[in-house]
Amino acid sequence: MRLSRNQARKRRKLRIRKKISGTGERPRLAVFRSNKHMYVQLIDDRSQHTLAAVSSQALPDQQGMNKDVAFAVGKELARKANECGIEKVVFDRSGYYFHGRIKAVADGAREGGLKF
Repeated sequence: MRLSRNQARKRRKLRIRKKISGTGERPRLAVFRSNKHMYVQLIDDRSQHTLAAVSSQALPDQQGMNKDVAFAVGKELARKANECGIEKVVFDRSGYYFHGRIKAVADGAREGGLKF
């Protein structure tokens, strides 16, 4: 029987998460994409703490669910990471394909100064 789109994404997510984890010096940049919003977090998996988080809901001047909003979310997360003294991260796309809004978040974070 064929997997649903969400089940296939969760299977890809588990396959990715076996290989990557975040540390205090190089946290994991986790992305979640819903139909309406984008959520990104910097996570230290060793101490199980979220170091910084941004969502498209927290950005007052951004409306909608397009690539421009995703780019702004990535840039805002990079700003918060720089305040915490974080320069390098591990990108966790959470099983989503690397295009569209996921790629826009990554591009915004890179433009903001994060390296991955």
